[in-house]
Amino acid sequence: MDDREDRDTPGLPRQVPSEERVLSSDEERLLDELGIHGAARRRFLSQVGAAGLGLMVVQMLVNERALAASPPSFAPPSPRPAAPLENALRVSFKVNGAPQSLDVDSRSVLLDVLRERLELTGTKKGCDQGQCGACTVIVDGRRVLSCLTLAATLEGREVTTIEGLARGDQLHPMQAAFVRHDAFQCGYCTPGQICSAVALLEEARRGDASHATEDVTAAAVPLTDDEIRERMSGNVCRCGAYPGIVAAIQEVHSGRRAAATWRYATEEELARARTGGVPTPRGAEDTDEAV
Repeated sequence: MDDREDRDTPGLPRQVPSEERVLSSDEERLLDELGIHGAARRRFLSQVGAAGLGLMVVQMLVNERALAASPPSFAPPSPRPAAPLENALRVSFKVNGAPQSLDVDSRSVLLDVLRERLELTGTKKGCDQGQCGACTVIVDGRRVLSCLTLAATLEGREVTTIEGLARGDQLHPMQAAFVRHDAFQCGYCTPGQICSAVALLEEARRGDASHATEDVTAAAVPLTDDEIRERMSGNVCRCGAYPGIVAAIQEVHSGRRAAATWRYATEEELARARTGGVPTPRGAEDTDEAV
């Protein structure tokens, strides 16, 4: 009796060994490209069949051989040519104190000019519809949504972005307060939050009223927590860092440093945490015993 009958299952067609299977035209072509012929082909098909693999593996081998044969190329992709400007006009204005003069499309918004033309990517594009506040910048001391502000309207004006608030390595007081109060998590909305908060303080000093202002005739508006929440309601934080944002603004407004809501752990606290509260043996800090 043929020993292959031992592999047959009653009621089912006899299984054909891989080396006897009739190959499709695609499989024939792939094996030809690999240079596998005759006895080598039968042996290869037997091994592939034993592993339960098929045409996909053969195709992968062909691709791998083609990649190995091709010379490596490290040339950067060619930049796409810039689209021609339509309705171009020249706009001259200042950005973070530096004069800028640009030819822009009359339909371009400030957000795209900042990010794409001036490479000031701190200003973020969120909803692009004026709903989230991530793109907030300051124009002539007032906060604006750069995604809804036409660049053509900025002639002779001064724009301040998040990059223009710090002075070298010295953070703006609002930036430092945001760090102290952990007023952010992912950080995507933070540039807009900080620019909005800086301009908010100037609005209150000028006496600009909000929906929450009780005395709209006051020369300066006292910033209660409710007043801050109302004035910052146009800046959405999906991480929910609102308590820290309000605390940071209150600190800068009052000029009194409030107690921080967090701090860095000390080395002793870190060592205690690693050992589950058990004191670390002296001299074992740099060994596995401290872990």
